[in-house]
Amino acid sequence: MNSQLLAVLQKKMSKESFSKLTALENDKVINFVGVFAEHCNPKSIYVCDDSPEDEQYIRDKALELKEEFKLAKNGQTIHWDGYGDQARDKINTRYMVYKENLESMKTLNSVEYEEGYEEIMSIAKDAMEGKDAVVKFFCEGPAFSEFTIPCVQFTDSWYVAHSETILYRPAYTHFKQMKNKGDFFRFIHSAGALDERNCSKNTDKRRIYMDTQNNIVYSMNNQYAGNSIGLKKHSMRLAINKSGKEGWLCEHMFLMGCINEDKNRTTYFAGAYPSACGKTSTAMIPGEKIVGDDIAYFRNINGEFRGVNVEQGIFGIIKDVNKNDDPVIFDNLLRDQELIFSNVLRGPDNNPYWLGSGLDTPDTGDNHSGKDWYAGKKDAKGNEIPVAHGNSRYTMRLDYLENFDKAGFDAKEGVAVQGILYGGRDSDTCVPVEESASWEEGILLKACTLESETTSATLGKEGVRNPSPMANMDFVSYPLGKYTENNIAFGKSVKKTPMVYSTNYFLRTPEGKFCNDKLAKKVWVHWAEGRIHGDYEALDTPTGKIPLYNDLKVLFKKYLDLDYTEAEYTYQFTFRCTKWIEKLQRSKEYFKKMDSNCPAFIFDKWDAAIARIEKAKATYSDLIEPGKYRG
Repeated sequence: MNSQLLAVLQKKMSKESFSKLTALENDKVINFVGVFAEHCNPKSIYVCDDSPEDEQYIRDKALELKEEFKLAKNGQTIHWDGYGDQARDKINTRYMVYKENLESMKTLNSVEYEEGYEEIMSIAKDAMEGKDAVVKFFCEGPAFSEFTIPCVQFTDSWYVAHSETILYRPAYTHFKQMKNKGDFFRFIHSAGALDERNCSKNTDKRRIYMDTQNNIVYSMNNQYAGNSIGLKKHSMRLAINKSGKEGWLCEHMFLMGCINEDKNRTTYFAGAYPSACGKTSTAMIPGEKIVGDDIAYFRNINGEFRGVNVEQGIFGIIKDVNKNDDPVIFDNLLRDQELIFSNVLRGPDNNPYWLGSGLDTPDTGDNHSGKDWYAGKKDAKGNEIPVAHGNSRYTMRLDYLENFDKAGFDAKEGVAVQGILYGGRDSDTCVPVEESASWEEGILLKACTLESETTSATLGKEGVRNPSPMANMDFVSYPLGKYTENNIAFGKSVKKTPMVYSTNYFLRTPEGKFCNDKLAKKVWVHWAEGRIHGDYEALDTPTGKIPLYNDLKVLFKKYLDLDYTEAEYTYQFTFRCTKWIEKLQRSKEYFKKMDSNCPAFIFDKWDAAIARIEKAKATYSDLIEPGKYRG
């Protein structure tokens, strides 16, 4: 051990904290904490173990330092980020890449390693001066499992430490007992200088730099959890890179169990959806089980495709969470239990209020813009300030949910995944649900072609298709073509690959109305569940297989008590040849732009699909009704 670093740590730690750190007998941990204790220069450092007492200490400290404030309901607190620090900073989130790899990473917002390291260390110098810092140990995935990735977080934000304590499994005990003491992720974070509201002040120097070569993330001058919580999407980027090297998968996916009571079985699905395309609502379909809502690891366990939820909590967008649309979450937000609200309104009654809550909202209070908000208040640019920020969040434990699948969550070998759902947003191309012909076609035709269509609520032009392969492009940390190739290879490595389905909840009628209501997704998932077990026949299309009308008619009546008409079915499941050709052409152009060395077989497969669709168009028509296509 480095005696100089040990001396620094002894000076800044109590005997108890120093004893906790050295008890790990891990030189790499001590070196990490010691280097940044010296460089960032906090006043003190508290080391946490897995005890309830240390978790309570973190909660109390966040309140003491006024990073959080108590609300009316017991256990609930509120946190505000600075006015310019309330969303992910994509521009200043960069990969630090060695020179020899820089060309292959140029489309993924990278910086040359030495340049990035010099800049971030300059910003980090004395960033914690005068502050109390904390070191906390966590696991991505279950502890003592083949899936486990241990993590250590060093931060001067007790709100960040509190959030992570809710969101991730504790791992001090895991660190004490793990055999490979050098294999873990490291996160160093500082909120930097603070303003009068204890919010990050120097956001012009906000930087989130990720070193996937050495599995460390540097995050400076921010507090918004999407920028500051290392174990969320920063860790995901490290894990995607690690999985690509080691032959497993880290995906931006939920895990849920579809319950078929008639057959007494639960079938596990994973699913990837771009933002605002139905991911959370699918993970939490009423009457089904939820294992996780955001990030999953997949491994080949004895020939089976098995997955775990990386997290133990939810960092969710609270906008439009209300009694009608999200009853399970909404009810939990009103209970006396540990919850952190961020960037919402604290009313005169000391309760939280947010956009689209359906609650009677007061006209005054404190919110994301500062103290003394009132209805009609405007910001410096003359824009009216809403009740809450559009990206306001709640941080909550998963086990609060009545449909939480504890057995699936705790399983150290994960759950056996039998189906994968990929869903985008488009008004005029994809049918509500379609099964892929194979794993490879599922990845190439369903996952890689995912798009999210802009709406009237989006700044800019309506109807623009934004590509989002695997719903993961913000977090892919090595070239897109290789990432796609690895997804295909992993599926082929197991004895039985999951069946792959596309869903589209946003198909519109000619009059511009959505074809189905929000709960129709229960029907699509149950049809997919039945297909996995051979319960239903299907009709062919140029890109897969679709349901028969009579099966959907029964499912709509059974689960939603709705009469699904044949006219609705025919319109919704008509194959749209030109639209699909255009979609595939857009995917080709995007992959060419993002990866100049993209494997040729990907384009060959897409060209073959385009030729197949063009032949179908010539043989049948541009619009092919269900049952008309014969292959």
